[in-house]
Amino acid sequence: MKQLLIAVVSIFLVFNLNVKADEGMWLLSLIQQLNIEKMNEMGCELTAEEIYSVNNTSLKDAIVIFGGGCTGELISDKGLVLTNHHCGYGAIQQHSTPEHNYLDDGFWAMSMEEEIPTPDLAVTFLVRIEDVTDQIIEVFTEEMTETERQDTAYSTGKIIAEKATEDTHYDAKVRSFYGGNKFYLLVYEKFTDIRMVGAPPSSIGKFGADTDNWMWPRHTGDFSMFRIYADSANNPAEYSADNVPYKPKHHLPVSLKGVEKNDFAMILGYPGGTDRYMTSWEVENTINLENANRIYIRGIRQEIILEDMLADEAIQIKYASKYSGSANYWKNAIGMSKALKQLKIVDKKKIEEEAFTKWLDENTERKEKYGEALNLIKTSIEGKKEASHVTQYIIESLFRGTELISIAYNMARFQGDLASDNPEDVEKAINKIKEKARDFYKDYNAPTDQKVAKAMFKIFSENVEKKYQPDIFNTIESKYKNDFSKYIDDVYAKSILTDTIKLWAFLEKPSVKKLAKDPAIIASNSIIAKYRELYNEIEPLYADFDKGHRLFVGGIMEMNEGKAMYPDANFTMRLTYGEILDYFPMDAVHYNYITTLKGVMEKEDPDNWEFVVPEKLKELYLNKDYGQYALPTGEMPVAFLSTNDITGGNSGSPVINGKGEIIGTAFDGNWEAMSGDIVFEPELQRTISVDIRYTLFIIDKFAGAKRLIEEMTIIK
Repeated sequence: MKQLLIAVVSIFLVFNLNVKADEGMWLLSLIQQLNIEKMNEMGCELTAEEIYSVNNTSLKDAIVIFGGGCTGELISDKGLVLTNHHCGYGAIQQHSTPEHNYLDDGFWAMSMEEEIPTPDLAVTFLVRIEDVTDQIIEVFTEEMTETERQDTAYSTGKIIAEKATEDTHYDAKVRSFYGGNKFYLLVYEKFTDIRMVGAPPSSIGKFGADTDNWMWPRHTGDFSMFRIYADSANNPAEYSADNVPYKPKHHLPVSLKGVEKNDFAMILGYPGGTDRYMTSWEVENTINLENANRIYIRGIRQEIILEDMLADEAIQIKYASKYSGSANYWKNAIGMSKALKQLKIVDKKKIEEEAFTKWLDENTERKEKYGEALNLIKTSIEGKKEASHVTQYIIESLFRGTELISIAYNMARFQGDLASDNPEDVEKAINKIKEKARDFYKDYNAPTDQKVAKAMFKIFSENVEKKYQPDIFNTIESKYKNDFSKYIDDVYAKSILTDTIKLWAFLEKPSVKKLAKDPAIIASNSIIAKYRELYNEIEPLYADFDKGHRLFVGGIMEMNEGKAMYPDANFTMRLTYGEILDYFPMDAVHYNYITTLKGVMEKEDPDNWEFVVPEKLKELYLNKDYGQYALPTGEMPVAFLSTNDITGGNSGSPVINGKGEIIGTAFDGNWEAMSGDIVFEPELQRTISVDIRYTLFIIDKFAGAKRLIEEMTIIK
């Protein structure tokens, strides 16, 4: 009897995913049904309709996908978008030159005429969400394999999306949720005329850089600003000098009231991905294989790149965004593995699996329906372990790690077009190559990549069994006696792909034969051939895993029928709610929920590029010239903590108070809870946000861009 009681309690605690305070990335269309009552109890004064509505303006109309992987929010009736500095980093870098280094100096448009058009940057609004599960599952049959099921869901979803956007300028897609057990249609509106408005220097927007990344206390002014432009009818349009600032359906009022401990806080945004239903085998694989490889490979590559960046401003500009993105997930992997071990997540997951199995054993029908779930997951993870190790090494060290290999792969894809007898096909291919090449070479430095390549090819050889190595490594062994330095020097000397001068000369008189003999193309073809061979071997195991995961999540849903459950994040709009709160990371250590400008000055180190403080900021601090943005104590707030449940993709999301006003911008999580994508830890997990008062202080007092403050709706 005691064992049965323990099993029942375990099932409730483990699988009822809404029992932990503040946990959950909730679908907006289900707020009325699942969340609003609890939110109101915690201090939210809005109705569910005011947060998400299809027919009326609501908070969701002020939230955008910013670029391809961040969130932004509208903070004025003139299309002004606020996001993180690290989200706008690529655009800031794109517009920077050694003569106008906006990364180092910042940028502020003092009029709309000075706002800089940013090609390839877009923002996307969510129009509506619709449950289409019934329409998808009605076309499934019992005989379908998992791959056939997924293909059918995709093709049926495409038809539904096309019908939903017929005779409109909207885009739509059907996405799977809850491990492929539910399906929702998401309709979007995309704007492509986006202009850079303002960004603080990196000494503010990236203060603390890699050292402070994922850490608290934090003192980073991680924000940047852009503006959406539309045609005269307020519709999306390609860039034109005739376009005008977009008039949003809703923009967020900006609160100067600040935050206090236990205040209600909610975040709307686009969390990229979580794995809350991950099993023990997957966690072990994450720690021992995926994260271990990523930490090792990226650590070596980043060290080489950073050395060149610090030595040359032009290289620093070229590699700033790429380095930052790589380093972010490198440190994330370090923190995640540490937290997963420290919090004994593998053991917790095993308890979940035991509870799930006991629940199945209580009912023959359940066992028949979900019984193979865990075994499918386990055997697929174990079966593809070796091949996964190799494919990750191929991607991390060769394709992503060695840039020449990546551009060679792109060029090789045009070999067939260049061989065409049709001059128009050849011309099209040349134009596409030039377009890709321009994007690539503007942020490329061959000598830096050459140094990286020597290290990457060497560690690949050392860490991948010979039987799994691409054929090019046999050439390196036989012809170069495993002298990777000599081989790489030869490739970079002979390839036409190391700079635009050689490539453009080749394209004047393209020769497929010459391209096929290029050493970078030869290496790339060899590497991709091995990758495809390995992937084809393990592809059936991916299908087994997907089926096991679907059944496992489906079983958990049945166990919790009638209770609120949230699906894993998949870069669709979600809401999370919690409170402003401090935390105790370890014995005898307490972290307050707010930081101030005093902490910036305490961290200042003129000899360390990560902690340089601008003179103007020091002057404002010494004079206590904070204007209306100071705390009642006279100090200047910088960042704060909340218990909101977020992940990557939420960067730039607004933190909103109970009245629907923005109080901050989310930009990070804390080191002690880096396992948060897999397990939510309520006592430790915190969201780190820029206090909106610090953002306004920098815009107003530091940059003198008062015009931007004047167009906002300020709530005092």
